[in-house]
Amino acid sequence: MQPLSIEFNEQRKAKYLQLAQALRSAIIKGDIAVGTKLSSAREMAKIYQLNRHTIMNALQLLVAEGWLESNERSGYNVTQTLPIQSSVNTKQVPVVDPKPYKFTKKLAVPAPAMNLNEFKYNFAGGLPDLNCFPYKEFKRSLSYVFNHVDTSKFHYGDISGANELKHQVSSYLYKARNLKVNDLLICNGSQEALFLISKAFISKGDFVAVETLGYPPARKAFAACGAQIVDIKQDEFGLCIDDLKTQFSRFSIKMLYLTPLHQYPTTVTLSPTRRMQIYQLCYQHGVMIIEDDYDHEFHYQCHPLQPMAADDPAGIVIYLSTFSKIMFSAARIGYICAAPAVLEQLSAWKQLMNHKNDVVMQLAVAHFMKEGAFERHLKRMTKLYKQRYEAMDNSLRALQAKGLPLEFKKPDGGMAMWINLNIDTANIKKYLHKHSIYLQTEAEFYFCDSYRSLKPKHFSYLRLGFAGQSEEAMQKGLDIIAEYAY
Repeated sequence: MQPLSIEFNEQRKAKYLQLAQALRSAIIKGDIAVGTKLSSAREMAKIYQLNRHTIMNALQLLVAEGWLESNERSGYNVTQTLPIQSSVNTKQVPVVDPKPYKFTKKLAVPAPAMNLNEFKYNFAGGLPDLNCFPYKEFKRSLSYVFNHVDTSKFHYGDISGANELKHQVSSYLYKARNLKVNDLLICNGSQEALFLISKAFISKGDFVAVETLGYPPARKAFAACGAQIVDIKQDEFGLCIDDLKTQFSRFSIKMLYLTPLHQYPTTVTLSPTRRMQIYQLCYQHGVMIIEDDYDHEFHYQCHPLQPMAADDPAGIVIYLSTFSKIMFSAARIGYICAAPAVLEQLSAWKQLMNHKNDVVMQLAVAHFMKEGAFERHLKRMTKLYKQRYEAMDNSLRALQAKGLPLEFKKPDGGMAMWINLNIDTANIKKYLHKHSIYLQTEAEFYFCDSYRSLKPKHFSYLRLGFAGQSEEAMQKGLDIIAEYAY
């Protein structure tokens, strides 16, 4: 091979990389032909005045990349089949339009994530006040994990979650919700829990019943796994039993998804009587119940009702919840409680998806709970949110007194209120965005591809979260909303 003229003038780049780059470029351009035998490493070292080891490093890199091949006793040759064609050949390849990918099941393109920090007034319905989280105290729990490292926990395994966290969550559920569980599955938030349940139990064409106004990500998870959504009517007391009976007689419904405490989005809590009627109907028709208890902790008027899963003799309830409302959503701690056979299948699906959750976070949360910091934080936030709950109630009543025709029923708890402005709210979000206000409107809580269309002619309700911002910010935001409604 004729020596190349190479200038090693890149001081910040190792010389073996500069040599490899020069040889690679020469091969691509065709200056060194396919099959050409290179000079020996010893000869190249003399030509370029480099150490022989530098030459070998460059040649071995090109071998690894597929540009050269090493033959015992005969040195290095340019490979017959290059990683890419030379520039001469590339020009001869006709340019054609690429063929579209053929997806087995094409999902809708996700909407850009909403950056809630951009808004001055934030009425997001389930947003905790992140400024009040005890980060320094939680940092001590993180430090504890690293100061007492058990490396065995950092391997694969423990698909269902770290035992330390499972023990703490189980104890907490029994103490706070009268829910006694033998085992549970830790998930990467409640959305992963919903998708796991969907993958495990839903086949294409299966019917899943949901509340007409409900949590959109849940219904999207069901639909993505092939479900046909059946809307169940609601009234001022929650899910309508008569309509549930009607739909059970019309469709072979497989699962019923419910938010019985602080229904999402209407904030209505199902009475014990309705819960019992729903349970009996589901048992009679062989329907499983998914109980999403997303903000159980925040109840202000009285003690919250215990979950339906706490009285489940037939084992038909799959109970899920999350710590996102107590801590912060980035912690990604959700969990599922269900019959052993159900948990076994869900754990198998989880293993296919991601093996296990963030172990460091799990262990830190477990320590946070064990030391009592979790409960202390929960008590502080419940007290704070109750104050904001009362403040929003007072502000809304003051607006009513000024002549604003809004209507609302003060919920027993939760992190939001469901407000009827008695005007068409179709354009309110666009108007409020200009004033740096974020909220959700009634139209957002219907599923666009519902099996039965029960949408009204116009939408007049808003979901106003009160937990995530100060009382002062809440009042200023409400005043701007009122200006639109007058």
